[in-house]
Amino acid sequence: MEISRPTYLNQLIASQKNGLIKIVTGLRRCGKSYLLFKLYSDYLQQSGVANHHIIKVDLEDVRNHDLRTPLALVNHIDKQMIDNATYYILLDEVQNIENFAEVLNSYLKIENADVYVTGSNSKFLSSDIATEFRGRGDEIHMYPLSFSEYYAAVGGDKMDAWRDYFTYGGLPHILRLDSHIKKAKYLENLYETVYRKDLEEREKISKIKEFDELVRTIASSIGSPCNPTKLSNTFKSEGKSELSAQTIRSYLGYLENAFLIEKAERYDVKGKKYINTLSKFYLTDIGIRNALLDFRQQEETHIMENIIYNELRIRGFSVDVGIVEVKGTNKNNQWYRKQLEVDFVANLGHKRYYIQSALTIPDKEKLAQESNSFRNIHDDFKKIIIVKDYINPWYTDDGILVLGLFDFLLNSTSLEY
Repeated sequence: MEISRPTYLNQLIASQKNGLIKIVTGLRRCGKSYLLFKLYSDYLQQSGVANHHIIKVDLEDVRNHDLRTPLALVNHIDKQMIDNATYYILLDEVQNIENFAEVLNSYLKIENADVYVTGSNSKFLSSDIATEFRGRGDEIHMYPLSFSEYYAAVGGDKMDAWRDYFTYGGLPHILRLDSHIKKAKYLENLYETVYRKDLEEREKISKIKEFDELVRTIASSIGSPCNPTKLSNTFKSEGKSELSAQTIRSYLGYLENAFLIEKAERYDVKGKKYINTLSKFYLTDIGIRNALLDFRQQEETHIMENIIYNELRIRGFSVDVGIVEVKGTNKNNQWYRKQLEVDFVANLGHKRYYIQSALTIPDKEKLAQESNSFRNIHDDFKKIIIVKDYINPWYTDDGILVLGLFDFLLNSTSLEY
């Protein structure tokens, strides 16, 4: 089964021969190697690039063990560069080379070398890239399959595809498995033998039981405001092994660096400033989230919110949680002050969208509830409620767009309705 990844393939194509090292990052097993060695390689050949001008080296393959030193790898590549035409150098799991930065920087000086690499996220992080290749690298960050990519691969009834997607997520290998047992086992093993093992080795985590408990707590509370202090207090109150707020802060940082979770900051819409007291965390892959919880917490409302967040990030938006402060007096002439929430404040360039996620809007009361925070935002940016209901897009009397979930997920321009 060939899975199309046009978002990332187009980014690679656009960066072709730009004089920078193209660095593909992302959650392990999200398809980085397939993107580089299959999809991009095929594109190059279809564009007329001769096969011998595409140099591929999988540095995770034990058969290439002897190439894991800088000089051996450089000699291997140089021997294949026999003319002045452009050579496309594709290196997978480049962190397995000692001092890999030396190798990559060497090819920046060769005019007919165009270099593309992937790296294991536990050792090859965005922070590492920023340090090693400042001004010389072009990072392309990859996510698991979006629902659009997933549905393009499986086809059939949208509701069936949605049910499987919100249960098992978008890691590409899931599409090769044909039963709940196989899919669940794959996701559980992936967390234990790849993700956690990577972090354990890199970060020297000693409290593995407590670390796993924290990960499950985050998975269980997606979309809920929290911070290290609040999480530490939760551990204490529930009688779990104690973790200090500082340790939790470190563990959350490890999870973010490994691309397992992302943090959405709270943003004061009226005050135009960030509120650092609480944040929300979302899982990069919802299947991993469900596997961490033994598939026992299938609250579609929260899962849908997480998937909408991921889709916005895939489309390149920076995403915050909006806070709208409302002040006034009630019917008893009593002063009140409260905070209303906007699920997502999505920004991309000069564009901004305020977005609410609602499983359904059965009546006017629910619509009013979901619209309340919007009515207290006095700017001209678009306001959208995404619902799972299978409906045509429509606008309320307040100018709020009500958009069906599948329209949003399957149409990349749907926010422009």
